[in-house]
Amino acid sequence: MKPKNMLLTLDTCLEQEKTGRKTGLLVTALMNGLMLVLSLPFMDWIKLVNIPKLFAKLGITREAAGSLYSSYSIFSLLGFVKNSGKGVFGLYAMLLLILLAATWYLELLYIWKVFRNSKGDDGKGELHTYVIGKASTLLTALLVFGSYGFVLYSNNVVKMKGFSGSWILAVELILALAAYGLIKRMEAKERIRCHEHGLIKEFQKNWVLFLMLIPLCVFFLINSYLPMIGIYFAFVNFNFSDGLWASPFVGLKNFEFLFQSQMGRLIRNTVLYNVVFIGLGNVLQIFFAILISQLTVKWFKKTGQTLMFMPYFVSYVMLKVMVYSLMEYQYGAINNMIRSSGGTAIDFYNTPVYWPFLITLFYMWKSVGYGMVIYLATIMGIDNELYEAAKVDGANIFKRILYITLPQIKPTFIILLIYSLGSIMKGNFELFYQTVGNNGLLYDVTDILDTYVYRITVGQPLSIGLGSAAGLFQSIFGFVVVMVTNWAIKKKDSEYALF
Repeated sequence: MKPKNMLLTLDTCLEQEKTGRKTGLLVTALMNGLMLVLSLPFMDWIKLVNIPKLFAKLGITREAAGSLYSSYSIFSLLGFVKNSGKGVFGLYAMLLLILLAATWYLELLYIWKVFRNSKGDDGKGELHTYVIGKASTLLTALLVFGSYGFVLYSNNVVKMKGFSGSWILAVELILALAAYGLIKRMEAKERIRCHEHGLIKEFQKNWVLFLMLIPLCVFFLINSYLPMIGIYFAFVNFNFSDGLWASPFVGLKNFEFLFQSQMGRLIRNTVLYNVVFIGLGNVLQIFFAILISQLTVKWFKKTGQTLMFMPYFVSYVMLKVMVYSLMEYQYGAINNMIRSSGGTAIDFYNTPVYWPFLITLFYMWKSVGYGMVIYLATIMGIDNELYEAAKVDGANIFKRILYITLPQIKPTFIILLIYSLGSIMKGNFELFYQTVGNNGLLYDVTDILDTYVYRITVGQPLSIGLGSAAGLFQSIFGFVVVMVTNWAIKKKDSEYALF
């Protein structure tokens, strides 16, 4: 065969392989989309989906719809708690809800990646996509088995008329297993083509490292994932006699109460304070880190670093005592100085206008030193040869800072920024509560979501649901902000993104 014909044949084979890979990804993405639609009735309990309209669009008969409605809706699970007196159903429903949320996230992520990565020339991107696809199909299958498990439990253990399994569950299970097999087959071919090995071979090669991960996984499982079941507090009117799982289910009423209250003011104060803390805090931390790094006298450098870092270890109780001693109206040090100079004393605790600046000042005094140490460690890690070369080229100290130091600490700044934005809806409770306390005159400018929820839960001991709803709102808001920020950074420069 002539070389020219051989090249044409090779190009044809590669093009066919590429087309087949894209077709397989498209088919599995559509299967994931269908599984997602079929699982929508799970969320009936918070009325995100109009079930009759959904069934009508899918062409499902009324009889089949009735069977589905009574078979595996989480709403039915929660309603069954009260009728059966078995609080374990609430736990079961919460676990299924968490599993459902993870399944939906992975299914949507897989569909988005398939339609976004239209090139797929090297296959590296598809390998990551295949892992997401396999995880989504496995979680879907687990969700179906969990639903059937509820049917068996309700019929055999509770000795009541339970629920019947729906044929839609069987269809979803078949789709999940078929999609998993197809994705697994495409992944195997892709790994051979890209000279990549799978998880089993990776475990065989680095089994010691995997064993070292076990304590960390157990730690996060116990301290991070299992407590997520407590999210259920946000959807019930909790009382101690019924317990968590048998308390009356109220849906979104706890969230409605939060948003019907002074939520606008609380969100405004919380977000604006955090924006100032993050923005001004990072500027001051970088400034002092660069300033200390340029000091040449060793003892003076160490002393300055220590003095900057010491306020971080001062407790907020001590900060409260210091603030009160300085700003108390009759005997405070500041007002004594003002009176001594012939001025009029300032009633700080009855004048709201001063407190945005005072709160910011207290926060900066206490936290700048900690962030400065992080940036200083990054600066100390910069190769000194870069500065020496810049000196040889005639760059002064300001140009060296501008063109060497700042670009080198940019990754650290971005990581700290993303982490900080994740808590933008969570205020510094200790700072606000210890310095302001329950002074209602200052609430308009110092009241944040955390202090408001604290006052509610202290004044109404059974309002645990309101506190849980506020915490869930804060977490979801922070998660969205982190994801959007990371996406924007990744689009600008993927090297600086967290994931």
